[in-house]
Amino acid sequence: MAGRTKKGRVLVLCALPYTNAVPHVGNIVGSHLPADIFARYCRLKGLETLFVGATDENGTPTEVAALELGISPKKLTDTLYRVHRDIYSWFEISYDNFSRTSTATHHRTTQEFFREIYRRGYVSEGEMRLPYCVNDKIFLPDRYVEGTCPVCGFQFARGDQCERCGTLLDPTQLIDPRCKVDGSVPVFRDTKQLFLELGKVQDRLERWIGSKRAWRSQVTSLALGWIKEGLKKRSITRDLRWGVPVPLKGYLDKVFYVWFDAPIGYLSSTKEWAESRGRPNAWKRFWLDKDARIYNFLGKDNIPFHTIFWPGMLFAHGGINLPYDVVGLQFCNYEGDKISKSRNWGIFCENVPQVGLDPDIWRYYLISIIPETRDTEFKWEDFKSKVNNELVANIGNFIHRTTTFAWNNFGGEVSIRKRGEEGKELVRQVQVVASETGKLLDEVRFRDAMSKILAIADLGNEYFQRRQPWKLIKEDRDECERVIHDCLSVCEGIGILLQPFLPRSSDRILGMLGSRDRSLSEIGKVRARIKLGAKPEIPFRKLEDSEIERAKALATKSRPVSDYFTK
Repeated sequence: MAGRTKKGRVLVLCALPYTNAVPHVGNIVGSHLPADIFARYCRLKGLETLFVGATDENGTPTEVAALELGISPKKLTDTLYRVHRDIYSWFEISYDNFSRTSTATHHRTTQEFFREIYRRGYVSEGEMRLPYCVNDKIFLPDRYVEGTCPVCGFQFARGDQCERCGTLLDPTQLIDPRCKVDGSVPVFRDTKQLFLELGKVQDRLERWIGSKRAWRSQVTSLALGWIKEGLKKRSITRDLRWGVPVPLKGYLDKVFYVWFDAPIGYLSSTKEWAESRGRPNAWKRFWLDKDARIYNFLGKDNIPFHTIFWPGMLFAHGGINLPYDVVGLQFCNYEGDKISKSRNWGIFCENVPQVGLDPDIWRYYLISIIPETRDTEFKWEDFKSKVNNELVANIGNFIHRTTTFAWNNFGGEVSIRKRGEEGKELVRQVQVVASETGKLLDEVRFRDAMSKILAIADLGNEYFQRRQPWKLIKEDRDECERVIHDCLSVCEGIGILLQPFLPRSSDRILGMLGSRDRSLSEIGKVRARIKLGAKPEIPFRKLEDSEIERAKALATKSRPVSDYFTK
């Protein structure tokens, strides 16, 4: 399975979620799940792989959310960090380290990073007019100011971006701005701030972006569009109490703007991972060694930050690896409309475990709607159909009919001396499709890769049906044993390939086949003897209408953040 990840080591990074919002299904399919699949795949290939993330806990969004709830920012982030961590754990998102941007390691790393870009002349001083809420006596974050978009006229544009037309904005550009906290009209005040001089790295950014042949076209075009407009200096500080303090005389009462310190969370989470293992310098293998490849997984609203601002910061700092691939995904909607917590419209992840379905059932359907190149949509009928008609009727049916036949007719143990010609051809086809699966995973094309595994199950089902072992057992027991051995070999290949996608199910399948810890390179290789570890069970069961109705009733209820803090 050749591909872009064949050599060296891989660092997989997932966009840091805000702690003041609980994840919905769009967040899972838009970053965490694809990042997890890729990390698991790299591990399966035997690559030195690290998968890290963190909650984004600093800045005004946290301070304002805590203000609205009447609690401290620390209490807010402590509680919601655990909520995030538990949700990702339930979905089997295999972070090697899932940290927080409120840790001492992150504060130290951010301040060190700033000192270096300041020393290298990429930071300047200046003034800004920022929205200030007189009632709450706080400078408002851009996204907490709403108003009419000056470009398209959308009346609920945020102060940082219009969700309708996508234009990036400044709060001062909004028509009729208002504070999202209490609806009052914000006052704009001049305040002294520090700025990152992005213009100084524009030429290097343009050459770097232009060299990225593996990037998706929508990522490259969006990044180059920003370059074409010309990069301006961007504020990196704010007048707040909650965040990473600025270590510079004259600015000691300020903190870093959350957009600046958040991506440094990738670096600090890696350092924390290294420190927790007693190897404090191990982070350098991923961030400083040139043979390391960094993959960023994120939604399309984060593409400018990961193709312009974060790489611009890295150029300004110098000596740190830039992203190898920025996997910018699109949005996942719900039943014909955008997911909205305020409108209680969507699948809300804090309630998903209560439904009672295995995480792999959710993962299977969510893989099919990963928004790789265009927006996708969660639909309950589609959920039931894909699970029942693909996972159950195809993959599950082949594995169950094969293992049950082996158990009932051969005591769960089959052996061969050599494969027959038809068996050799079957395995050859499986190996070809498995190689195609690996190539697609190297190219970060998860939906197509999953379809290849379905194709392998099709090959197995067709072979089983054509050879008719239920008749062959009466006519030629030795030949029947060879056929079932061939089919069990295909089951094993499916189990191996499912590891990145459906980890629990893969473990069960390979455990039943007595073939745990098998690698990609072993797909199709002859095992003279295959012995089942236990009486076969149905790998995946059909979803009933009553289960879908229960899932709808539970998973679509949005739980207010305030509920987590009621006594």
